[in-house]
Amino acid sequence: MANEKRSPTASLILSQDSTQPCSLAASCCGYGIMVSLRTCFHPCTLSWIDIISHPTSQRRVGSGMMYIEPSEDLVWHSCFDNFKCARLLLPLDWTDSSKPGRITLAIIKIPATDLSDYRGAVWTNPGGPGGSGVYSLRRNGHNLQKIVGRNHDIISFDPRGIGASTPRLDCWGSKQNSKVWKLQDVGLIDSHPGILYDAYARAYALSGACQETMNQATTGQESLLNHVSTASVARDMLEIMTKMGTEKMKYWGFSYGTYLGGVFAAMYPDKVERLVSDGNVDYLEWSTNTHTSFLHDSDKILKAFYTYCHAAGPRLCSFYSPTTTEISRRISLILSNLKTHPIIVPSVDPISLPEIITYSSLKRLISAVFYRPVLLFPSLANVLQSLELGNGAPFVDLVSTFGMRTPFTCDCDSCHSDLGGPDEDADIEASDDAMAAVMCSDGGEMNDTAEEFAFYAEKLIAGAQATGAVNVDFRMTCVGWKAKAKFRFTGAQPSLSLMIRNSPCCS
Repeated sequence: MANEKRSPTASLILSQDSTQPCSLAASCCGYGIMVSLRTCFHPCTLSWIDIISHPTSQRRVGSGMMYIEPSEDLVWHSCFDNFKCARLLLPLDWTDSSKPGRITLAIIKIPATDLSDYRGAVWTNPGGPGGSGVYSLRRNGHNLQKIVGRNHDIISFDPRGIGASTPRLDCWGSKQNSKVWKLQDVGLIDSHPGILYDAYARAYALSGACQETMNQATTGQESLLNHVSTASVARDMLEIMTKMGTEKMKYWGFSYGTYLGGVFAAMYPDKVERLVSDGNVDYLEWSTNTHTSFLHDSDKILKAFYTYCHAAGPRLCSFYSPTTTEISRRISLILSNLKTHPIIVPSVDPISLPEIITYSSLKRLISAVFYRPVLLFPSLANVLQSLELGNGAPFVDLVSTFGMRTPFTCDCDSCHSDLGGPDEDADIEASDDAMAAVMCSDGGEMNDTAEEFAFYAEKLIAGAQATGAVNVDFRMTCVGWKAKAKFRFTGAQPSLSLMIRNSPCCS
């Protein structure tokens, strides 16, 4: 049992303005984090509350977990500033917990400050899959507590294989290999004829390399890749609850975290008190790896840019035109020109490198801006106006300022394996490599040939012209993935989801 047992929980009440495209639910749907504009993630995967609103969101800081001894009991330790942390030993294989394999979960809590009317804990997951609950809670947890009430604890954790939980999902064995791989990005599949086949082969190669690396890292137990499904994570949550002495869960999940919450509720319906799904993932599409309808509203956000830019006038919108149709035409022309004439941004000093602004990089920027439209629409207008004149400097400034890419660095520490314990470098917003491992475990094997995948991609792009090409990479992640989940949930999802309007990814 945990060393802090509390009184029964009460209701969780949240309010949300569904009319704003930049509302919390819309802004937190992220295919994850734009670690680099060369790297595509699911538009519905991670919390964008932090990624774009805070330029330093990619900064790495000490995790604090390394000082805590893992235990089979849930023991809270003081950590960071006014947080409580624990490292909990759990079975690797929930289908046979008698096996010797173990994982260690990193768990974090913001204790309630109003104990006169204590209402228990609210759990949260930032999304992903791959999002670090430890990272997210340290940066956003106090804001969540203001909403749900200071008479609630706020609890999150790094799901198995992610962040400060160990062993860690790592497709490359070193950060350096991962960085070099990303530099070989081939661009969006509609940027040039035949690119889809390059991207398909690249996805197949990545799947094989990831599975080989993880299998080699396995020492005396089954591969972690067979035990990272959402069902396994939901079972972890139940075990944490049991050790806390909590009868029912109150949960607030973002993006992929809505699927995690839905699976938990479906597996353990008698253990749920309140569940808030913020930026919903389509449960059926996720569990079958189809992913065809999640972008239905994305084109509406681009049309909103046309509308608000025109309404703002030339003084407030630097990309103003007399009609919204003209704004649309100018953007299409910029993108078309970039396919044949990328814009070169010269280096600014002897140690920097020149930049090349391509069709793919602009499309990815537009997709990223959709997660914080009120904040970033003015900057996007400035970028577009400058690109129209052949000036790419504002583009470089925007993606650099808002942490939409991580500059390539080469340091000796990056050459060593990252598969060890929860060291200081483990506290990052998300694990790139967890996406495929979790998503492909949940959805089952995807056997599309390149030609079959091309048909899927064509339909996705036709239905979402603004961001479809960017998000084709989401499902492509599972090309060539052979590792199968030993514990996979395929049952019914009884939850009723109420959706916001104009979400860039969860519509």
